[in-house]
Amino acid sequence: AITAAEPRPTEAKPLRILCLHGVNLNMFGKRDPGTYGTATLADIDDALQNHAKALDVEVECFQSNFEGAMVERIHRAHIEGDFQAILINAGAWTHYSYGLRDALAILSIPVVEVHMSNIHAREDMA
Repeated sequence: AITAAEPRPTEAKPLRILCLHGVNLNMFGKRDPGTYGTATLADIDDALQNHAKALDVEVECFQSNFEGAMVERIHRAHIEGDFQAILINAGAWTHYSYGLRDALAILSIPVVEVHMSNIHAREDMA
């Protein structure tokens, strides 16, 4: 039995991941299906949620076409400290957003960058 002097066992909190979708990713399923496929952003978010649930992981998804809003969401994640990792597809911001890069560098949690296509086989963005 647990007495008042003993700490009570706490439920382990599930791993929480913030999934960030960058500029134009709300157009998945409509834009260049030969490169990006036909899945919509809602389809992708649903698949992420289903996989996360099977692993007892919580995922929060956020999409913005506005770089400042994305940076603010990253700052909020840092300040609130309620995520253990970030998964990001920055879209075109991958190629030129120093502000986004700097915001992600503030974090002390793992950040995983993903893409829907092979960025090394695509057009040169320089």
